[in-house]
Amino acid sequence: MTSIGILQIAIFLALILICAKPLGAYMARVFEGERTFLHPGLRWLEVLTYKAAGIKEDVEQKWTHYTASLLSFSIFGFVILYLLQRLQGFLPLNPQGFGASNVNPDLAFNTATSFVTNTNWQGYSGESTLSYFVQMAGLAVQNFASAAAGIAVAIALVRGFARQEKKTVGNFWVDVTRATVYVLLPMAIVGALLFVSQGVVQNFGAYTEVATVEGGKQVIAQGPVASQEVIKQLGTNGGGFFNGNSSHPFENPTPLSNLLQMFLIFVIPGALTYTFGKMVGDTRQGWAIFAAMSVMFLIGVFVCYEFEQAGNPILSRLGLQTGATAGQSGGNMEGKEVRFGIANSALFATVTTDASCGAVNAMHDSFTPIGGLVPLFNMMTGEVIFGGVGAGLYGILLYCILAVFIAGLMVGRTPEYLGKKIEQKEVKMAMLAVVATAFSILFFTAVSSVISFPEKGYWNPPGAAAANLNNSGAHGFGEILYAYTSATANNGSAFAGITANTPWYDLTLGLAMWIGRFLFLIPLLAAAGSLAAKKKIPATAGTFPTHGPLFVGLLVGTVLIVGALTFFPALSLGPIVEHYLMHSGNLF
Repeated sequence: MTSIGILQIAIFLALILICAKPLGAYMARVFEGERTFLHPGLRWLEVLTYKAAGIKEDVEQKWTHYTASLLSFSIFGFVILYLLQRLQGFLPLNPQGFGASNVNPDLAFNTATSFVTNTNWQGYSGESTLSYFVQMAGLAVQNFASAAAGIAVAIALVRGFARQEKKTVGNFWVDVTRATVYVLLPMAIVGALLFVSQGVVQNFGAYTEVATVEGGKQVIAQGPVASQEVIKQLGTNGGGFFNGNSSHPFENPTPLSNLLQMFLIFVIPGALTYTFGKMVGDTRQGWAIFAAMSVMFLIGVFVCYEFEQAGNPILSRLGLQTGATAGQSGGNMEGKEVRFGIANSALFATVTTDASCGAVNAMHDSFTPIGGLVPLFNMMTGEVIFGGVGAGLYGILLYCILAVFIAGLMVGRTPEYLGKKIEQKEVKMAMLAVVATAFSILFFTAVSSVISFPEKGYWNPPGAAAANLNNSGAHGFGEILYAYTSATANNGSAFAGITANTPWYDLTLGLAMWIGRFLFLIPLLAAAGSLAAKKKIPATAGTFPTHGPLFVGLLVGTVLIVGALTFFPALSLGPIVEHYLMHSGNLF
């Protein structure tokens, strides 16, 4: 590791820390229905939305109604996005003439599911598959909608802790509207203008055909990129306009745009921790969660950076480096943009998988085994290390429930968190969410590693799911494991050594996305309803404090231990054994 690389990581985290309090306090005012500095300019849009949709701003919902609204909102978005893809040949803003043949039914199902669940897994090349209209009216709209839904669920869970003896947890439609109008939309407008200033493309022109130096022809894709790029990062969505995602110079042209992209991924999740503390009446609780997230983030980024900087030891034995006794001279640059280098590639990979974003500026498939294990394990934690917008907060609160439950078992007391007794229902709901997502990852990975189909069957012409891998052995298994982990964690990044646009992967990855989104959200909303109905109890001398270093350590330990106990066998078959094989001279 270099001093410049370490400094860049420190500056990035400092920026997130600086913005956490002001943005968090602002969002607390927004979701508590208080007036903010943006109300004079945007209140009319909020009110117009309520009138157009028939929403009663002052009517709240029980957790069951809140959940039903979330599900109906998501299902409606799925249907609309599916139809937009299949009918794009009849829709405007399609200069390249893309039609239904570019998006078969399986891919359309996968893509619609992906963007509605805030996963943004892409089994296609955006610039050669979807029209400008579908990119904007379909994908970009769902980037806003799925992100706002995630924030709404987090706020509902926070209300569960903040309220007492209440039957309601808010109004889903109001929360989504406020998240969009007062948080996502203003930040997206400013961010898009900043991206354009850095050279990110934003136009509606047809693709440009140019002559190369060798006398050949090259088609240069373009389009409304900046407007989608900003919400891709701000909403922790990750779906790129181009197949190259954030390594493409039209999406990420400069070091400053690269920093801005990473900043946008973390800024709302980081600030929501302060929003949590503000809404429950004790900002120390929010800072404790921020500290736990920061510790896990720093562990991940420095492990990834260290192994990528060390490089591949096999190259030293081949005599392809000079002046070093092991590894690659200068580190592992395979699959990385020279514009960003190892430090920013490792930082970006850690940030995007800590959050449920999935945008990439380097090829994770080309990382060293342990360097690639870090983003994989980040997702296996449930992406609670800052996490996605809303998703990180409600995910870490799930682990807070488990942490105080474990602490209660240690001392023989009924666990409490923020004055609420954590009882059987809350623990069951938390465990249901953890078990459901773990099952999705491990079950689909196991089946895809061994299943085969008729040679000329519909499901997969090559005959087996594993035949779609570009690598064999431990790395090939890691590609499958990464794919289902990414889908279930609603991340969307990939090792990209796997051909996922087949009926088997389109459908099973889509199912994993639904499981990872809603079998995580619904139990937490049930817990929110249960907590809101409880009466707060006063703290006593025996109450376990949840705002100090001891709780931070317990929370970090709970997240890491649950993840390790659940997934260590699978990781051992993939990146861990690959690491040892690499040091013995074997590559895949």
